[in-house]
Amino acid sequence: MKNPSQYKDLSAFEAKFEAQKIAFAPITFQCARVLRTTGILKEVADAGSEGIAVDPISDKTGISHYGVKVLLDMAASMKMVRQEGDKFILLNIGHFMLNDKMTEVNLNFTHDVCFKGLYHMEEAIREMKPAGLKEFGDWPNVYEGLAELPEQFRESWFAFDHFYSDGSFPILLENVFTDKPKKIYDAGGNTGKWAVMCTKHDPEVEVTILDLPGQLRDAMKNAEKNKVQDRIKGFEINMLDDSQKFPENPEVIWMSQFLDCFSEDEILSILKRAAATMGPDARLYILETYWDRQRFEAASYSLNATSLYFTVMANGNSRMYHSKDLIKLVHQAGLIIEKDIDDIGMGGHTLFKCRLA
Repeated sequence: MKNPSQYKDLSAFEAKFEAQKIAFAPITFQCARVLRTTGILKEVADAGSEGIAVDPISDKTGISHYGVKVLLDMAASMKMVRQEGDKFILLNIGHFMLNDKMTEVNLNFTHDVCFKGLYHMEEAIREMKPAGLKEFGDWPNVYEGLAELPEQFRESWFAFDHFYSDGSFPILLENVFTDKPKKIYDAGGNTGKWAVMCTKHDPEVEVTILDLPGQLRDAMKNAEKNKVQDRIKGFEINMLDDSQKFPENPEVIWMSQFLDCFSEDEILSILKRAAATMGPDARLYILETYWDRQRFEAASYSLNATSLYFTVMANGNSRMYHSKDLIKLVHQAGLIIEKDIDDIGMGGHTLFKCRLA
């Protein structure tokens, strides 16, 4: 598969312009966000090809003439809109900023979860700790604080997490239930969304969610809401504690967008503890998005940006991995990959189906 990191260099003229975009990126980001939240961009879109002047936008949105103009002038430089005479017309970038769900999810995640903390990136890099998380509270990592973090943070965090996984669930259910498991261990189950889908896919399966206490509370509420609490259980575990073992005798261990939350040493510890409980018929499923296995440059770009969220906000030492790095750790844990499936769902997920070596 093509490695999206192999790009040709730009001319000096092009490179200097791109450098200015980077230099002003926080400003242009907030400009784009405010254009959405104030309704200015929607007014331009609704005007269609004829365009719309500043004063009518100001009247409809309640934003001053000055405010509308300074935002739209920047939007023109960002190629979100085009100005013709005294009117502004929406361009494709503006269309996607306004209507594309992926862009909306990424933008809200960056603003609500990451933006304040990114000021502390150098500290996070040097200390290998989530230095930006202190903008919201005093937790060692985002997972231990997730149940207590502000609602807007949680809403955008979960929307980001679910957006890239939900579209792949139907395909994944077919793969996991090929062997007709009766018991599934869901490592890092968060809100219990996958567990609930499993119980609805198979009326006999039981799912045990392995997670921290706060996440288990949310998951069990979700199970009760869906009336499947009799088939979903919680198993309290801190994956960062090497002494805490996985429950015994699994048929299936499920890890979805889970291992990217840990450093390589931590992943190896988790995989070894999982393997220690597995018999010859047990299977471990690992679902991840690897930046080297993406078909599109935009996907690889987004994943590498997400790695820096892990650095600054999540835990200071994990990332979106290269697939070869995870494969190496799987082998070191005494497992082999018997099935390797790429391009699952919108997020470009890869599924590893593993067994004991």
